[in-house]
Amino acid sequence: MRPVILRRGLVALFAAAVTFGAITQAQAETLRIGYQKYGTLVLLKAKGTLEKRLAAQGVDVQWTEFPGGPQLLEGLNVGSIDFGVTGETPPVFAQAAGADLLYVAYEPPAPHSEAILVPKDSPIKSVAELKGKKVVLNKGSNVHYLLVRALEDAGLKYTDIQTVFLPPADARAAFERGSVDAWVIWDPYQAAAEQQLQARTLRDGQGIVDNHQFYLATKPYAQKNPEVIKTLVEEVRAVGEWSRANPQDVTRQVSPLLGLPADITLTSVKRQGYGALFLTPEVVAAQQKIADSFYQLKLIPKPLSIKDVIWTPPAAVAKAQ
Repeated sequence: MRPVILRRGLVALFAAAVTFGAITQAQAETLRIGYQKYGTLVLLKAKGTLEKRLAAQGVDVQWTEFPGGPQLLEGLNVGSIDFGVTGETPPVFAQAAGADLLYVAYEPPAPHSEAILVPKDSPIKSVAELKGKKVVLNKGSNVHYLLVRALEDAGLKYTDIQTVFLPPADARAAFERGSVDAWVIWDPYQAAAEQQLQARTLRDGQGIVDNHQFYLATKPYAQKNPEVIKTLVEEVRAVGEWSRANPQDVTRQVSPLLGLPADITLTSVKRQGYGALFLTPEVVAAQQKIADSFYQLKLIPKPLSIKDVIWTPPAAVAKAQ
């Protein structure tokens, strides 16, 4: 009887191994997306079209909200998400910190959706007058490069101002109580400050920065799952085209999520760039310029090569763009 018992034992072990393998495979077939409260991914999440398309490929979708780009990319770096979207600057800091990421796609420029603001009664009339002043911003966010470029354009050095690093909610509080002289911020916080506080725009990104949004993935996930990434980019692109054509509908959907009045939300919606394009040599060069600037300013510890972390889509996908 022992051979029978042994065979039964082996069958049981094999069944357990198969079950464990199935669980592991199921876990591996989950696309984990990081998003922020505002932007195209919020709309994609609400529509549910990505889940339907990926279900046919046996892939589930899991969404995680982050308060900002640096935090989202930290999630990417530690492996808690596979894909996300941020502004121009967070990927530079993340790559410098050793994150194993790839740039997958980008949104068209939105230079008006970030700005240097001053209080309505501030005597400061130009960026040049920020010399020696306290300027608050979220370190490593997209507006960090706007500040660098605006100062440079005004003939100032980065060290000519006093930087104060705070997340948006804390930065607004400091701005309102007058403990800082200027606030560098993005939409929808920017639009809210403009309309609720009558903050004045000292300088936005027009003419000095592109303010691209970048879609990024972990290198292992993108290389292993090109078809999932392809589907994801297609869905982001479709939502972007709909959003561009329907700003009022976008506003009605997003306004409650932001907890902001419709008029403020609409301003933000109209200033945003929409779409998902695969990176061109020109966009890579612009991102390289940001990385070089931050290295020269000693904001990152080493020089970076952006072209080395660009995802190459399958030939048929790239041709279809």
